[in-house]
Amino acid sequence: MGIVTASGFILPNISFMESLIDKKWRKLDGTRIEPSIWDAVENALIQERALNNPIKVCIGTDSQVRGLDTEFATVIVVLRKGRGGYMFIQNEKSTQKMSIKERLLIEVSRSIDIAYKLCPLFDKYKTELEVHADINTNPRFSSNVALSEAMGYIMSMGFTFKAKPDAVAASCCANKVC
Repeated sequence: MGIVTASGFILPNISFMESLIDKKWRKLDGTRIEPSIWDAVENALIQERALNNPIKVCIGTDSQVRGLDTEFATVIVVLRKGRGGYMFIQNEKSTQKMSIKERLLIEVSRSIDIAYKLCPLFDKYKTELEVHADINTNPRFSSNVALSEAMGYIMSMGFTFKAKPDAVAASCCANKVC
């Protein structure tokens, strides 16, 4: 059985979603994150704290369908308030056919997976965290079909929810590397 959303929608079990935190991550310049994303995020939080930079972390995922493949890009964005930011990136492809609602909820699931697994770091370093969904709040757009489930899913996990146009991690950063 897959993940059941608040409205009873069942996301399929997709093997590429398993252990997302253990997958290969990189920086925007292509540099591989070694040894782990956990260590990279912790080092970033320590460094920014040492520099007295007020930061927040935003996690988001976007996807693009190209022929029979769907590519997902998940990003962890470290925003220095008033001083720019940087991101860590994880890309993965799936050949599974899915509806737009399934795809959008898988995006949200990937973001929640990372946020949940890194939450102890954000708590330890008292870092503000937001989970961004590449979903439009305007019902005229097709992505709106997953808005209520995505918002419920993210908020029920205890995270701050942001959707378009405020979901820059998903709709801008992840979109750029997808």
